[in-house]
Amino acid sequence: MTLSDYSLSQLNSRLSGDGVCFRSGRFVSRIRSPITEVAADLLRVYSGAEVCEDQFVDFDIELLPSGGYRRFYKPQVNFSFNGYLPFQPLPQEQSLPLMEWGLNWCVSNHFQQALVIHAAVVEKYGRALILPGQPGAGKSTLCAALVSVGGFRLLSDELTIIDCHSAQVLPNPRPISLKNKAIDIVAGLQSGLNLSRTVRDTQKGSVALLQAPPGSVASWNLTASPGLIVFPKFKAGSEGGTLQELSKGETFLQLANQSFNYPILAEQGFNAISRHLDQAQCYRFDYDGDLTAAVDALDGLMQDV
Repeated sequence: MTLSDYSLSQLNSRLSGDGVCFRSGRFVSRIRSPITEVAADLLRVYSGAEVCEDQFVDFDIELLPSGGYRRFYKPQVNFSFNGYLPFQPLPQEQSLPLMEWGLNWCVSNHFQQALVIHAAVVEKYGRALILPGQPGAGKSTLCAALVSVGGFRLLSDELTIIDCHSAQVLPNPRPISLKNKAIDIVAGLQSGLNLSRTVRDTQKGSVALLQAPPGSVASWNLTASPGLIVFPKFKAGSEGGTLQELSKGETFLQLANQSFNYPILAEQGFNAISRHLDQAQCYRFDYDGDLTAAVDALDGLMQDV
């Protein structure tokens, strides 16, 4: 059974009662909320998610409206994890982005069984392509293009999870978060893409979510071997894409700095990055916004790994 088997009214009823347990990537989340827009948002971007009523729940989450006068004047939403409120309330129309940001927070702060790095990651030919990047580097846009038109499997838009013992990448396929101009760019890549409504005036500007492809969702437990680590950066005038090989020492430092739990894992975290780099090639990639050329360049590079 998937979330799409619920009607909108049925899902609203479940959410406002005991909640709905479903697979959000590799984890099982229970979501509860009396906010009616949440059900419609879930059906837009998680329609193919497996309902997991009899399984262990990793994250117990509530999206709750603020009390007091806020119920009537500019309503707000709170993200609750096991009764704890880690964030400031946001306008209620931002419930879906808040849920996604909250799920990222849950994984990065509470999953210590593997190394978690702030990076997008996709797979092709059995190997992972990790895309770390600072905000504004274009990694989510590039990730969406690789998945939508490049035939890559989505492993994660935000969090690369590396097994400490095998150095394999553990998939966590959830919707891809797109911001501002990237929303229209990705929407124009291919017809039939499932995008959420665009939420404006968030802390990150305008935000929309691209539903993870069904094949990626179904392969949530299929790991990927080390392949490429590419640091993308949008750079006007880079003539379709410029690749520069990076040393593994420099790459190690950047991955460690962008890891959420490297200090906690200590030696295990060191070993996870070292073992992964032993089998991977590392590059910096400047691209000028021509996503077709960028996808072709990275696909060709993957075939040579």
